[in-house]
Amino acid sequence: MMNYKLKILASFLFIVFTNSCDLPIVNSIADRVKNDDISRGDSRSSKIDNFEKNIQPLPYLLINNERKKVPDFKFINQNGELISNSDYLGKVYIVEFFFTTCTTICPIMNTNLVHIQNSFTAFPEFGIASFSINPEYDTVEVLNQYANENGIVNSNWNLMTGNRDDIYKLANDGFNLYTAASTEFVDGFEHSGYFALVDKNGYIRCRNDQFGNPKIYYKGSVNFQEKLDSNGESEEITVLKEDLLKLLSE
Repeated sequence: MMNYKLKILASFLFIVFTNSCDLPIVNSIADRVKNDDISRGDSRSSKIDNFEKNIQPLPYLLINNERKKVPDFKFINQNGELISNSDYLGKVYIVEFFFTTCTTICPIMNTNLVHIQNSFTAFPEFGIASFSINPEYDTVEVLNQYANENGIVNSNWNLMTGNRDDIYKLANDGFNLYTAASTEFVDGFEHSGYFALVDKNGYIRCRNDQFGNPKIYYKGSVNFQEKLDSNGESEEITVLKEDLLKLLSE
């Protein structure tokens, strides 16, 4: 159990320090945590001190005062396997709606998700659920090729296809992530470019903003390496990784 908690802490330290400190410093702090001799002077924020004690739980998304749970779903993945929401129980996972022929935001979203995938290789209980909004084109074979060409290697990352109405109902009603086919948009589809975060019990989780209101989704359409995109939108992959760690530690 201690080794697992240390793994969580080491990953958290890496996320917090990666943009401003050399990795050896992070490793040094992580090593000292193993010996129980880290002090406030070693950290740059109170979130680092006594990580296990002070970390704030990630709130649940409440609808009519009830915790919002992912509805049941069953679709076919890139390997021809039937995947349901039950397959994700016990896992913390990210949800996205995409399509393989998308030329606008989907490549950025995929880059961000591959980055997250590669950052969490030590966590077998981490996964991703990607639902195609162009299922007629995105067959099992197309999705399998897309996975191979885009560095998708996590066995818990399922690219799913199936009945269009069922997928759109899941997106629009289940996650409130607007999705539609439209000739008015480039590539013929409209979708938000946001990610949802789901805990091990199938509940949607999110952080609150400075006013205490839930920030339900995480912007996936701004590259994690950029602070701002051309429209002045901030990247949210860093906070998504932090929140993933919170749920993985539960």
